[in-house]
Amino acid sequence: MSRIRQFGHGLKFILVVGAIAYLAAAGYLYAAQRSFVFRPDGHLVLPEEKGLSGVEIIRLDATDGVSLTAWYAKADEGKPAFLYFMGNSGNISSRSERFARILDAGFGLLVPAYRGYPGSSGSPSEAGFVSDGLLAFDWLKQKSDRIVVYGESLGSGVATAVAAERDGIALVLEAPYSAALDLAADQYPWLPVSLLMKDQFLSRDRIGLVSEPLLIVHGTNDATIPIAQAWDLLSHANEPKRMHVIEGAGHGGLWNEGLWEAVQAFVDGMPT
Repeated sequence: MSRIRQFGHGLKFILVVGAIAYLAAAGYLYAAQRSFVFRPDGHLVLPEEKGLSGVEIIRLDATDGVSLTAWYAKADEGKPAFLYFMGNSGNISSRSERFARILDAGFGLLVPAYRGYPGSSGSPSEAGFVSDGLLAFDWLKQKSDRIVVYGESLGSGVATAVAAERDGIALVLEAPYSAALDLAADQYPWLPVSLLMKDQFLSRDRIGLVSEPLLIVHGTNDATIPIAQAWDLLSHANEPKRMHVIEGAGHGGLWNEGLWEAVQAFVDGMPT
């Protein structure tokens, strides 16, 4: 009997320790989750330091007091403007080579720096990003009647949310997810992620509200956001929609593997 009692006490101890460890891990991940999702980094430099001419720095003031830095360049006659939402790391000046290719093709450009990222005040959050994205769209709409909403990786969720509420001429998503919630659930299957995750970016629930033509570009070797996520997102979208698959491309290499050529052909084919 004493051995059974000892075993019972030992099992209870193990269960208590396990429960404490589980709650501690869950509590840490809940408290620190935004530092995993949002990764602002570096110093925001001037556009001309990156070789971008004709780009002006503007300020966008949100209703909650947050002030955003944005880069803006006017489109050539007859060309649409891109509203570009970047991925989760770095800052907008780290995407200057991409912006140069957009501008060299004659397109306009507005790139807001996310709240909490270099150049902007506030703290990152999904609600804040979407609200700021709508603010940026409305500002750009005063400059251009034809807007292409473009989302890169994390920014695909912001772009989809904006396109669900505003009418541009096209939505372009680079390496998108169907829902950030689903990615987190796959990464932490032992947690009730749907209850704990603050910024779920449920693009699959928003994409059905988008009426403009959709282009998704994704690589087959993307280890960060599996291409299955993009296919799932596409299945929830309205026509017209198109998936451009780049064989062998990873998450960050799409611009070196034909992405821009596919995007430019898609946008140039839009009716004027």
